[in-house]
Amino acid sequence: MQDLLLTVFLTVGAINLVHMGLYIGGANVYDMWQFRRSKHKPIRRHDVKSPLVTVIVPAHNEEKVIERCLDSIRTNTHRKIEVIVHNDNSTDATRKIVEAYKKQHPKLKLRLVNRRIRAGKGGGVNYCAQKYAKGDLVMTLDADCILHPRAIHNATQYFDNDKIVGVAANVRIMDSPTVLGLLQKFEHMIGYRSKKFYAITNSEFIIGGVASTYRREIMKEVGYYDTDTQTEDIGLSMKMIASGNRARRIIYADNVVASTEGVQTFRALMKQRYRWKLGMLQNLLKYKHLFGNPRRQYSKALTLYRVPMAFLSEFFLVLEPFILAYVVYLSIVYNTTGLFVGAYLTITLYVLWNIWPDEHSSVMRKIALSLYSPIMYFIFYLMDIVQVVAIFRCLIHPGDVLLRSKDKAKDISWTSPERAGNAVAASL
Repeated sequence: MQDLLLTVFLTVGAINLVHMGLYIGGANVYDMWQFRRSKHKPIRRHDVKSPLVTVIVPAHNEEKVIERCLDSIRTNTHRKIEVIVHNDNSTDATRKIVEAYKKQHPKLKLRLVNRRIRAGKGGGVNYCAQKYAKGDLVMTLDADCILHPRAIHNATQYFDNDKIVGVAANVRIMDSPTVLGLLQKFEHMIGYRSKKFYAITNSEFIIGGVASTYRREIMKEVGYYDTDTQTEDIGLSMKMIASGNRARRIIYADNVVASTEGVQTFRALMKQRYRWKLGMLQNLLKYKHLFGNPRRQYSKALTLYRVPMAFLSEFFLVLEPFILAYVVYLSIVYNTTGLFVGAYLTITLYVLWNIWPDEHSSVMRKIALSLYSPIMYFIFYLMDIVQVVAIFRCLIHPGDVLLRSKDKAKDISWTSPERAGNAVAASL
């Protein structure tokens, strides 16, 4: 039994180290690709040839944050924009704020849609996209988000490549002086840097809901968002590449920057990550034909690496409590504190390696973030607990994972998490 546990521990550790190496190397290659792209790509001016972008903002009780979100859209450098705010049964002042904003800024093409949709956020975006959107491109933006001034323009430039059908944004967590805020900030910073590796290997299959941008004609062709899973954004991106990701590519764009609030309480984090975990599993099973599929329309990196590793990562998460208990046992019985020291140094150096190459942070900000790196190893254990609880909750509700609970799937109503309202976007 001990030999088995040791083998599992060493195997999982080796795979994780390989992943770190791939993410670091891939991010560096991506950075060089972006540098060459910026040097050789002709500057497209903001003229009549620029595409019209429809920005859809789903909103439910967003009175604390909706105005700053609209400000960030209105002040973007891309001028051909129309904005649709879908007010989904808000009971606060969201509707009045948007109506007042429309009167204050008559030059902004802003439409307020007040309609209760009993199919979750995805259903609301579908309704607005099908009935009102006129843009060549559709960007979806959560109401608590703040766009970088050039985010929309930068997103449109990727669609000069006819194969690109969707663009994932670089999502940053707003500054918050709490342990929970710090945890989410570093988690997003590290996670989104790893997406650079997926971009250069054409193995990305996840476009999140924050500042995600799609070709409207492709959204229409695939039937817009599905509403039978908990994460409609993952479902749409997987549906777009389900018939092949060579002709239809989705890509991560580090220069499409959007800041969003982290959740404010540990309980809210647990609820959020359970929904994310459940939605991920639902979509992986829904599009399980991508697993190991050798057909030529798929990149090998997607079907032989990225999707299998997504399944394997969830399996590793189930094993994590047992592996950690075994490591503690070894440390006590054999006084092998070197295991913890080695893990601590590896994670600390990895955090630093993600901070300093960041192209959107000043030197002073990098120094400030680096001061937190010695404690992040211990803070990350909080997220481990949340993720482990989430996966075990999914395992005890297999009907939901397998989409057998049809009544639930037809009525995925949603409510926004608690907003701070006073959080500010990280300086760029």
